[in-house]
Amino acid sequence: MIPLRKVRIINMKISYNWLKQFLDINHPPEYISTILTGCGLEVEHLESWKSIKGGLEGLCVGHVISCEKHPNADKLSITQVDVADGIIRQIVCGAPNVAAGQKVIVALPGAELYPSVGESFTIKKSKIRGEVSDGMICAEDEIGLGASHAGIMILPEDTIVGTKAADFFGMEEDHVFEIGLTPNRADAASHLGVARDLVALLGKESKQKLIQKIDALKVENTSCPVEVLIDEPESCKRYSGCFIKGVTINESPTWLKNRLLSIGVRPVNNVVDATNYILHDMGQPIHAFDASKITDNKIRVGKLPANTTFVTLDGNERKLNGSELMINDAQGGLCIAGVFGGINSGVTFTTTDLFIESACFNSVYVRKSAKAHGLHTDSSFRFERGTDPEMTVNALNKVTALIIELAGGKVEGGLLDIYPQPVEWAKIKLTFAYLNTLIGAKIPHDSVKRILVDLQIRVTNEDAESLTLEIPPFKVEVTRPADVVEEILRIYGYNAIELPKKMALSIAPIEVINREEINFTLSSWLVNNGFNEILNNSLSKVKTLELIPIEDGSEAVPILNPLSSDLGILRHNMLANGLESILYNINRRQKDLRFFELGKTYHKLDGKYSEQYHLSLYITGNRTSEHWKLKSNPYDLYSMKAVVMALLESVGIKENVLISISENSEALMEQSITLSVKKHTIVVLGNVKKELLKQFDLSQAIWYADINLDALMKCVPSKDPRVPEPPKFPEVRRDLSMVLDRSILYSDIQKLVMQAEPKLLRSVNAFDVYEGEKIEAGKKSYALSFILQDENATLTDKQIDGVMDKLMNQLEQKLGAQIRK
Repeated sequence: MIPLRKVRIINMKISYNWLKQFLDINHPPEYISTILTGCGLEVEHLESWKSIKGGLEGLCVGHVISCEKHPNADKLSITQVDVADGIIRQIVCGAPNVAAGQKVIVALPGAELYPSVGESFTIKKSKIRGEVSDGMICAEDEIGLGASHAGIMILPEDTIVGTKAADFFGMEEDHVFEIGLTPNRADAASHLGVARDLVALLGKESKQKLIQKIDALKVENTSCPVEVLIDEPESCKRYSGCFIKGVTINESPTWLKNRLLSIGVRPVNNVVDATNYILHDMGQPIHAFDASKITDNKIRVGKLPANTTFVTLDGNERKLNGSELMINDAQGGLCIAGVFGGINSGVTFTTTDLFIESACFNSVYVRKSAKAHGLHTDSSFRFERGTDPEMTVNALNKVTALIIELAGGKVEGGLLDIYPQPVEWAKIKLTFAYLNTLIGAKIPHDSVKRILVDLQIRVTNEDAESLTLEIPPFKVEVTRPADVVEEILRIYGYNAIELPKKMALSIAPIEVINREEINFTLSSWLVNNGFNEILNNSLSKVKTLELIPIEDGSEAVPILNPLSSDLGILRHNMLANGLESILYNINRRQKDLRFFELGKTYHKLDGKYSEQYHLSLYITGNRTSEHWKLKSNPYDLYSMKAVVMALLESVGIKENVLISISENSEALMEQSITLSVKKHTIVVLGNVKKELLKQFDLSQAIWYADINLDALMKCVPSKDPRVPEPPKFPEVRRDLSMVLDRSILYSDIQKLVMQAEPKLLRSVNAFDVYEGEKIEAGKKSYALSFILQDENATLTDKQIDGVMDKLMNQLEQKLGAQIRK
């Protein structure tokens, strides 16, 4: 099975009516939804949208024929109302301003009303104080058109009776596509981008051009009043702007509000709404500055020192880390470039002069700024994925014309456009043989060319075997022939490619040992034995290189664009993160801990990168909690060894485990035990050095085991486990006491005796070790037990004595043991 890569998908709303600004289309929204999904713009939801909630269904214009006081209520009136359906309706009304002869809005029985405040409710024919009421005469707040409840709405005298309320108020209906936009489709993050695909999908020329070049701005002067300097040229590919003088900030007209509301954008004022409109219309973020707040009429695109305080438009005070790309004036920051504006530069109802910015910022700079402050805006979303540098001027012209139409004013000075290195269209050569091979079918050459032209990809040269193409800058992700093939195929249609009648299927060898199964077995065993799993970040602090140096000759893997200045490398060791987790828990009075973590470490050696899988174990504190009857039993080195040995046995590693003990051989541990199988070192365990613990503000002893899962996988038995039959013949135990040099390890004894008698010796165990005054200096005493067993017969005393004599001779000759009888 091929593991699927998780792709972050952003939901984007596209208005059907808005698309019609670019294309002459009359296809049902359901059909448009289907073909968009087929080309990779998956429509996750299609909904009907109305500019007035509920659509004013069941509401119409009525004529009040008569109005009399209610006989049983002083504040109620009984009216007779004509709604042009052939029935004169009696309606009880409580409004003080109702009178005969008025034209009003009537909600008929069955209509559901959506008031400005509160829950919706349904109109029913009922009795009010004993009088029948067959409907309701409405106030504006009762149908969601305003906040006034002073009285009913009184319409002009010439209003036609029976007119639907939706028609009278000019309610707009629309359909909205909610598209799951994948990161590789930055070119489709606007109505224009979706319209480009529809042109190719519908297979015909649209009556309107997708991009209508706006006439050049009519200006009185030749130079823009605002000067712009770019301190870091690589941060900004292009910066365009203009100055508009004498605007009046007001509410936006209904059509603009409806456009924004249909896609879930809250209207603010005519200028801000115009910039938001262009962003969602053309995919080009626009920012409007209050020009009076730009000190000395000079803007610099660059960085500010770390720890500089900056207040954003949402009123939050933020400390800059020094890596953010900023729009500055002489007094400081005006805006986090491409992300969010500052509170001191925003457009308010007192603004009269504007500076409009239309730029193309480097995606890396914007991404770092947005992540550093957790600000994810519509602008940053587009800049992070790449915007079209060729769009800035056209978008600036369009938004300027729209602002002047909505807010008045005039352009002062010429268009400012800083574009030192124009972006060249990428050149790609596509052969038809490669196209057909990759797709697995032949697509007619004419169809290929039509699709490319409809997608605005230039065909600069062609012959019978290939096409030479130029890719427009808005297609950021199209950089290789394979990307061009994907563009062609998604428009041609995946379903149009027939499956071959015969398929050659080659099955790769299946790995007998499944890593996921082994990881699950290990994790399950640890959880069942009281361990808790921790999950730490694969990013690590640079200073950990000083605390935990790399000893295998490799280098740490640096992050090219770190999320913060602190997390600058990928972790090269599991220990540092584990110690931080332990400290977090100890600081919260949890001192008896058993943790494990499955993860990777990352290394660079001779210019090549590698990943290593590890399982790390941590134990600290006491095995048992405080109890009146039991003494505290702290963990030690052999507690960890016992855990590791049992853990290895859970995956079938029971035999041929070589154990070596050393002191101060590990840079991280004071005393360590190494476990090896088949010449593979699979585990190193021990107690973490006190000097290292102090660096993490830890004082209690911590026992740590690092299990190399890559090496472990090579040692796990590949055959299915078989449970042996219980032995039919009894085992025999014999004990032996001896004195050896202190330098000889128990693992040396174990290895020697198992090699000397592999047939009958089942196990050996040290049940007593002594060093002290009663034996010679530099020596230690071992008391060992030996378990002997024959699977085919009961052992005789002669056989047992023969085995023990052999073992004693080996111990005396090879290890210099003094057998104590």
